[in-house]
Amino acid sequence: MLDWNPRYLYEKHFVDKNEMNYFLKNICNDDWNREQDRGRSFAEAVQILQKQFPEYREQIAMFDDCWDTMLRSDIPGTVEILSQVSKTHNIFGLTNWSAEKIKVAYEKYGFLKQFDGIIVSGEEKLIKPDHRIYELLLQRFGIKAEESLFIDDNPANVEAAKKVGIYAIQFLDPQSLKEVLKSFNILP
Repeated sequence: MLDWNPRYLYEKHFVDKNEMNYFLKNICNDDWNREQDRGRSFAEAVQILQKQFPEYREQIAMFDDCWDTMLRSDIPGTVEILSQVSKTHNIFGLTNWSAEKIKVAYEKYGFLKQFDGIIVSGEEKLIKPDHRIYELLLQRFGIKAEESLFIDDNPANVEAAKKVGIYAIQFLDPQSLKEVLKSFNILP
């Protein structure tokens, strides 16, 4: 639902795009960031990398200090779909997100209040595609897996949901999602 990308921050601070690509692939990379989504604090994460890569001390700190710059906007069309579906169905969120930074999204995007409940990986110390986070979602909100539809942009997360008995589809774009929801009689 949200357009988050570290490039939105770092393209303003690296003159050389190759250096920025190196930094995002090898230093502040997806694996490192995933640990914050799993519950590690940003203070600890930044400290670890600054010790390993002192020449990038300032840029590493920016990942925490300027994090909201990486959160650009909602993905056009998705909020409209959420609003339509929430009129007739319960909607729950399951997100890989830092417990510290989810507050930024809650403050910035009022549409998140349309969810009937949200599981945040960083708060639970579990992360998709670990089957336990899906089971937690089902148990906490009293959801029946066989009566649910899970939508995610990551194929591994979709497959993990299927393994716990949830029907799951990969999000590609809002128009494709609308067509799928119409085929399930979720949207008119």
